[in-house]
Amino acid sequence: MLTQIRNATMVGKTEVVLPFSSFKKRLADLLVQQGLLEESFSTSRGQHSYLGLKLKYVGGKSVIGGIKRVSRPGQRIYAASREIPRTQNGYGVTIISTPKGLMSDSQARKAKVGGEVVCQIW
Repeated sequence: MLTQIRNATMVGKTEVVLPFSSFKKRLADLLVQQGLLEESFSTSRGQHSYLGLKLKYVGGKSVIGGIKRVSRPGQRIYAASREIPRTQNGYGVTIISTPKGLMSDSQARKAKVGGEVVCQIW
């Protein structure tokens, strides 16, 4: 999902459609809440469900400057609430998977919960 968003912003596409999963939907909703995506919606064609993302552009430039996946299947990265990394000195967003659901770094620090560091977006 992150790679598809990165590639679409580099080419200048306005919309990305990818296979649906509940984790991707929660991540997309969090990115909309943070102001990094315009909208997320789900569609279905036949038996298959898809997740659509409308990318956000301001003045012809993408709001998303870069995306980095931190935790991978081969190496999971966990952080306590006090150790959550800051992205671009606070100008970006770090997404954390906590026991209370997906949260941004600021939300996780405020709730004093840690978890798996999913990605960083700036």
